[in-house]
Amino acid sequence: MSNLIELPILDSNAAPEPATAVAPAPAGRRLYIESYGCQMNFSDSEIVSSILAEEGYQATQDADDADVILLNTCAIRDNAEQKIRHRLQHLNALKRQRPDMVIGVLGCMAERLKAKLIEEEKMVDLVVGPDAYRSLPDLIGQAESGQKAINVFLSREETYADIEPVRLGGNGVSAFISIMRGCDNMCSFCVVPFTRGRERSRDAHSIVNEANTLYHKGYREVTLLGQNVDSYKWVDETGHRVTFAELLAMVAEVSPELRVRFSTSHPKDMTDDVLHTMARYANICNYIHLPAQSGNSRILERMNRTYDRAWYLDRIAAIKRILGPDAGISTDIITGFCGETEEEHLETLSLMEMVQYDYAYMFAYSERPNTPAAKKYADDVPEDVKKRRLSEVIALQNQHSLARNRRRIGQVVQVLVEGPAKRGEGMMCGRADQNNMTVFADHGFAPGQYVNVRITDCTSATLLGEAVA
Repeated sequence: MSNLIELPILDSNAAPEPATAVAPAPAGRRLYIESYGCQMNFSDSEIVSSILAEEGYQATQDADDADVILLNTCAIRDNAEQKIRHRLQHLNALKRQRPDMVIGVLGCMAERLKAKLIEEEKMVDLVVGPDAYRSLPDLIGQAESGQKAINVFLSREETYADIEPVRLGGNGVSAFISIMRGCDNMCSFCVVPFTRGRERSRDAHSIVNEANTLYHKGYREVTLLGQNVDSYKWVDETGHRVTFAELLAMVAEVSPELRVRFSTSHPKDMTDDVLHTMARYANICNYIHLPAQSGNSRILERMNRTYDRAWYLDRIAAIKRILGPDAGISTDIITGFCGETEEEHLETLSLMEMVQYDYAYMFAYSERPNTPAAKKYADDVPEDVKKRRLSEVIALQNQHSLARNRRRIGQVVQVLVEGPAKRGEGMMCGRADQNNMTVFADHGFAPGQYVNVRITDCTSATLLGEAVA
């Protein structure tokens, strides 16, 4: 399976196509999933694989060998959509040689373009949104019989809490657990609220049970996923509202040998309770991804982030106060948002200097159709200026990443072994508590084993070290 993955999507404005019941897939029907985008997409593709496995589909890692090919897509930036269109062109050439092959699109691009992909562009046989996965067997049957197969209807209840995901292409050590779906934030640049629907939190007991199952299968790290995990809210059978801080503790108590991570936090919702819970449990990793997007308050207001620069810096100060100065912190940065001046760009650079992030995901602004920003603001920063500002952000972050990693030279860090390193014969790799990728010589270590590693050198992306007793 591809290691690129993206979430499925449904539409609140269009009713689902009526589904005709179909028999389970004949034994040996082969399924290939290729996914693009964020970590949430890995989780969704694993749900899709589980649903279709129940119908007799067998996974294959070779698209040429597949009877059904599903692309789980991303629409966060235009270049992501263009990449998928090019891939569909290649797959359609394959389909001309095998007309019985079914090609489908899932995810954000499916929701955004809906029937256009089938009716106008005729690039796919089926289009399915994230809350319609359960209908996939019937929709595939419709497509095979020559019918239009589309379901992009958004649900306010679906969480797939009862489905045990099929773990795809992983290392058998780390796994994702989706704790909620959708997003209630309306960041002006973002398509997610329109492609994934409203927030729905999953039953906390089902989350803990999934973590427990993974632990007993040999997994030693889980990442709790949501568009905004801090706004997790689920009411139990007694009427008690379980907060994200409480959920974190419940998962951490599955076993002290099970590491717990989470993504993504929103600065407006991240509470000190979450930070104190992290500090209380040694197996909750000392790492937070806290997207800033911009360091300027006026741009943040235009982005509808609902916090300003001072609020964001207060949350950073809380992280360093409660978790300590060695806590790993990463972020998202967008350069060249609508109306951004040179002075406002410099404020983003100054925010980066103040925080000193370990890592950052950095992008030039890409206008997405029908978002609030596209409707309200002119995309008026020239592309060459966006790219120049992005280059400055990347260069500064590379300096900070290297400086942060150099601080760890001489320290002994606990690493969860993931497997052989991509480069260097006889080397193993794994992540330290603060999420740093760490490479060290193999002395018979096995994936899933914890190893103490003394850091001896580093690059901006990787810690290098030697195992110690």
